[in-house]
Amino acid sequence: GSSPRLWLSPSNLFFLLLLLGSCLHPAAAFPKGCYPSEEEGLKTFRCSNAQLTEVPRDIPNDTNKLYLDSNQISFLPRDAFRDLPLLLELDLSHNAIARIESGAFQSLAEHLHSLDLSSNRLVSVSKDTFSNLKAKVNLSNNPWLCDCRLQELIRAVELAADSSGGIMCDSSTQEEHVGKAFLQVIADTDFCNVYKKTTDIAMLVTMFGWFAMVISYLVYYVRQNQEDARRHLEYLKSLPSKQRRSEESSTISTVV
Repeated sequence: GSSPRLWLSPSNLFFLLLLLGSCLHPAAAFPKGCYPSEEEGLKTFRCSNAQLTEVPRDIPNDTNKLYLDSNQISFLPRDAFRDLPLLLELDLSHNAIARIESGAFQSLAEHLHSLDLSSNRLVSVSKDTFSNLKAKVNLSNNPWLCDCRLQELIRAVELAADSSGGIMCDSSTQEEHVGKAFLQVIADTDFCNVYKKTTDIAMLVTMFGWFAMVISYLVYYVRQNQEDARRHLEYLKSLPSKQRRSEESSTISTVV
């Protein structure tokens, strides 16, 4: 009446553990709060609202769409998204990104179609950060400093549709532009040209200052020599004629 016992040999036990390990490993390897799915035939990896403070590792390298939105990521280092050769869409919106290292997106340059950096803490970013990137970029709702650097950046990237109006001047090199849409501002103002003019004027003022100093010195030098010559002539005139001729010949010999 006793139930039959299941007996496993060591070799059978090993294969069973190996099988269980292979089944459990992919799920265990995903960062906490992240999960894979398939949307419209594209392999998607979602890490939205996962309380991430940095770009996670162990993202499946066949991912087409990556959602890292609504986290606390503050910095994107160089090669932050390497080993993702099939990535088409990257959503980094609603984070705390304030700094992006040059080369952060370099491994995505050829194939990425969409990059969302809206609603972060970007103030100033070099245009080289997006070098060779063909993706449409959303830069709206960031506390931008409106200056020549931002103007160069906007001209270097392709902005996502309907996102340009959200690029506002939170601060500016010219106070009257604060609170205005950047594209509206640069329709009338060339920040880079203003900077160049300011630099040119500063150089001209400096050069004029040096020129004035040189001229002043030359004038002083000539007047000083004239004064010395006049005094010497008066001295010679005051001498008796015989001594004067001796002094004059002495002066001439000294000069020769």
